[in-house]
Parts: sequence; structure tokens; C-alpha cells
Amino acid sequence: MSPALGAKLAAARAAGALSRRAGRGGTSLPGKLLLRLEPRAIAQLAARLPRGNAVISATNGKTTTAAMVAAIMERTGARLVHNRAGANMAGGVAASLLGAAGQRGTIAGDLGLFEVDEFWLHRVTAQLRPRALLLANLFRDQLDRYGELETIAERWAGVVRAGGPRALVLNADDPLVADLGRERAVAEAAEGGPRGSSRADGETIFFGVEDVSVALAGLSHASDSKHCRRCGTPYVYDTVFLGHLGHYHCPNGDNRRPEPQVAATSVVLNGARSAQITLRTPAGTVEVALPLPGLYNVYNALGATALSLALGAGLEDVRAGLEAVSPAFGRAETVQVGGRPVSVLLVKNPAGANEVLRTLALEEGEHDLLAVLNDRTADGRDVSWVWDADFELLACRLRRATCSGTRAAELALRLKYAGVPTDRLHVVDDIAGGLDAAVAGGEGPLYVLPTYTALLELRRELVARGLAGSAFG
Repeated sequence: MSPALGAKLAAARAAGALSRRAGRGGTSLPGKLLLRLEPRAIAQLAARLPRGNAVISATNGKTTTAAMVAAIMERTGARLVHNRAGANMAGGVAASLLGAAGQRGTIAGDLGLFEVDEFWLHRVTAQLRPRALLLANLFRDQLDRYGELETIAERWAGVVRAGGPRALVLNADDPLVADLGRERAVAEAAEGGPRGSSRADGETIFFGVEDVSVALAGLSHASDSKHCRRCGTPYVYDTVFLGHLGHYHCPNGDNRRPEPQVAATSVVLNGARSAQITLRTPAGTVEVALPLPGLYNVYNALGATALSLALGAGLEDVRAGLEAVSPAFGRAETVQVGGRPVSVLLVKNPAGANEVLRTLALEEGEHDLLAVLNDRTADGRDVSWVWDADFELLACRLRRATCSGTRAAELALRLKYAGVPTDRLHVVDDIAGGLDAAVAGGEGPLYVLPTYTALLELRRELVARGLAGSAFG
């Protein structure tokens, strides 16, 4: 390690320590400073990892999928450098590497595992140069910040065309994502085919759901990617599982869902508690009791399985890791507040919200809900997406709905239009007050549905009350 880089690492560490002592967190700040001091710091530190690194990106499910992969790979003996706190832009990745970097060019780990924001993927992977890349889904999210899905898809295609990873793991059920397999094949052909190109050891691995018993009746009005990228014709969907994910084909014959090598052949959803999956893989078939709810977590488990197998994990490692994974905060974690179990489920776009609502609808009886809608920068200023979320799924079964956040009144209006009686709606703008009101307003489980910055605020509030571990961000 050069003396100059050593000094920059020390300066960035010191800034992070000062920030934490001042109570301002510090997850990304030291990494941001390091990148200002040394723009190629990610590349220099990642090069120390003897087994390279793997990257996960998606609109929904990055943190949970990364936690699943970590639980699997640690069973193989891998020593991970991992941005566990979910800071997934360049500063967060740099901070994770900084935290593991040692003296004289060493690093406390042998394999990197990084979730990366979908908009930052092309910039971060250019430095990480991952050996494996999982691209799980693309949903409409924060249009005022990120633009339309095709904008992100084209950036991702550029990553693939640029000579990407040895293992490319793609969701077969997402048309935009699956089509990136074609981008790779075209790039290989341009280089004279796999044997004559720099991608000689490359493989594309698809994953998807095969059990049609968990399918929806059809595409929802909030579905996103519904047209063939090659000819623009609307896809014909034979099966719809989640948003625009499903079994599809172009009526002109220009494209169709690829056959997945890793598939869920049987799925049983147990409400807001768990799921039972039969996984078919090239290494064999295995039954998994997943301690996380919803079809969206089945997709997360499929992606984690495919990526872990590509990284050298065995099938028993996959089963044990998936069955032992713990929910990250805001991803179905439950804490006790005032004697009530409070389950927190992040919602940030129509597709994700609809799956959470669909999962809660599987639970019997009436529900108490605390819904928190913020419109800060990290949430996206445009909150019109709540009108595409199908709150009607739960409207007739809400015993009490408390709305909080910077746009609490608009959320209450949305629930009123969904059919929730006004005498069951309560608006408490601040999160602390909303939590107290919701907890005091009933008994039994309370489900909290916060947007991203609301999730961070809720976490800090629970930490301050001694009800949760240290805050992140």
C-alpha cells in the first residue's frame, strides 16, 4: 500500500469516527470522503480480495437477497466484506471496503458481497469488476430521480456489453432483465463467440417461478415492463406472478421467457410469517422452509440460490443458509412495542407495496395498520404511486389505520378512496406520535408500512426507546 493511500484511508476513518461521535451516523460518510481523496479507491481496495467479489442489484429486494447470500456463503467458510447496513451507492461500498482494509495491502476478508443501487450499478461495477453479478428485477421507482425503466435497463445493458462478470444471474420472469442475456450473447458474438472472446468462462444463469398455483388472475394496472424490447409489441402473458413478472412471450416470435436453471417448482405462502419452497437447481432439488413471507421473498431466495451456486456453494449450504436468514430491519422484522408485536414491511413503489398487501391479505381476521408516507429526496418527491398500490386488497379488513409522515393526509385520502371507513382512519403526522397512537389503539399484531426515509426515522425512534439495535445510515 502506498503511503499516500494509507494517509487517505486514515483520514476517511477519522471523519467517520467523528461523525458517529457527533450522533450523525457514519455508514457512507467515510466512503464518500475516501472517494474524494482517491477516486479509484474502490478498485484499489477490491483488488485485495483474493476471491474477488459479487454484486447484487434490483429495484426491490437487494438488502434481503444480499443477506440470504451472506448466510449461505458464510457456511462455506467465506470471509465476507459486505455492505450489510444497506448503504448501496458508491460511498457505501467504499466505506465497507475501507472498514475491512488493513495495513500493507491486506484486507479482512476473502470475498466481497455488495448490493448496489440500480442507478449506480454501471459506475460501481466499473471499479469492482465483479466475478458474479445478480440482476433481480426492475420496477418503476422514483421516476422523478431515476426516470423510466428503460433508462436503467440501458445502463445495465451497457454493463453487460462492457465485458461484465464471469457469472451473470438474471430473473427469467422479468422481461427487461431477462433480455440482458441476449445483450451478453450479442456481445460474445461480436467478439467471435465465447471461445474466441474475453468471456470464455462466462455463463448466464436464469431463475424463476414455475408453480402456477401462486399466480395472479392477470396483470395489474400498476404493471411496468409489458412490451417486447425488440419490436415494441405488448407481451402475451400466460402467467403473472408479481407485477410484470411471469411467463410471457412476444406474439411476433421476437422474444419469450427463457427456461430457468434455478426454479421454484412448488411454493406455499404462509401469510406474513414464512414460505415453503421446492427449489430445482443444476445441483439437485431441495426443500426450503423460508422464514420470510411473501412471493417477493421467494424471488429473493431464487436469486440468492443461483448466485451462491455460481460462487461455489453446495446445495446443503443453500438450504441451511436460507432457513437461517434473519430479516433485515423493515423487511418483515418484528419487534415488541407496548406489549404488541410490531412487524415492519418497507414499501416504496407500487409493485413492492402490492406484494406486501397481498401477503397481509393471507392473514386471517382484521388488521391494525400504521402507514407512513414521506416525500423526501430518498423516497422520491412524487408520491402519486400510492394511487397505483392496491390498498383495496385490505380496505374491508382494516380495523384501524393510522397514517403518518410528511404526506400523511394524502395517504389517508388514498385509503378513504380504497374503501376504508373514515372512522377507522387516524392521521398523526409525526412518526413517534403515530407509533404510539397505533400501538395504543388496539391489541395483537400491528403492521407498519413505511417508505424508505420513514423506515430510517422509525428505526432511530425504536433505538432511542431501547427497542431495537443500533441505527443505521
